[in-house]
Amino acid sequence: MRLYKTSGGIIVEMNNTFYTTNEDFDTLVNRDNLYGYLSSPGKPATITAEDAKQLIQSSLLPPIGTQEVWAAGVTYLRSRDARMEESKESGGATFYDKVYVAERPELFFKSLPHRVAGHEQEVYIRKDSKWDVPEPELTLYINSKGSIQAYTVGNDMSSRSIEGENPLYLPQAKTYERSAALGPCLYIPEQPINPDTNIHMVINRNGKPIFEGTIKISQMKRTLPELAGFLFREMDFPTGCFLMTGTCLVPDNDFTLQPGDSVSISIDEIGTLTNKVVYRPVK
Repeated sequence: MRLYKTSGGIIVEMNNTFYTTNEDFDTLVNRDNLYGYLSSPGKPATITAEDAKQLIQSSLLPPIGTQEVWAAGVTYLRSRDARMEESKESGGATFYDKVYVAERPELFFKSLPHRVAGHEQEVYIRKDSKWDVPEPELTLYINSKGSIQAYTVGNDMSSRSIEGENPLYLPQAKTYERSAALGPCLYIPEQPINPDTNIHMVINRNGKPIFEGTIKISQMKRTLPELAGFLFREMDFPTGCFLMTGTCLVPDNDFTLQPGDSVSISIDEIGTLTNKVVYRPVK
């Protein structure tokens, strides 16, 4: 089951049948059994498949309401190694090695909802950064009671040069305008997502792929409920929250994003999130 948020309302797709609802997004998704609610009898098809797909294509929004976006770091071995490489000159490499094996995960605030980009919208790279990468991540929607209800595709845009200069600069490396993208939908399965689920990323420059990779989420060191549990230990989220779960697809150290690049991230059963890379416009 997939839920799309559009400027014309919410569209739910189930077994290639579509229906619309004008329910408040936050109220709709913040349930203990979102799948059961959306699949219950009495929700007839109120829009044709053709009209639904056209509306999704023309007016799709990021699948987020008033929720904060948080992120987990160093949850894959490749991410640990990349962070150690970028921070070795500053003396901060050992911190990433330690957090990978620690009981407590790395969790950090990523974005407020108004800074989040959706599918086919622009993401930004910082003008004061020399080394920038996208980070493709399975992203959880967790309701206000701490229960994982849905999944989406996340792009955790990151400045590796700023983070590598000093680990204390992490907020500047991770949190800025349009540094997060979510979409294209919320995937709401009856059972937890399959560990064999693939994340695939392609970065295109001038219409040609310059990086491509695939990874299974089963390679994540920590479990998804574990990450959600740590996030909710001492915080409340009245309408739930989103949690990016880390990445394993890290381009080589000689790669950096450039304005005009296109990043496409696909996750099995969820779909593809595509964003164009630009500098933040001067206002």
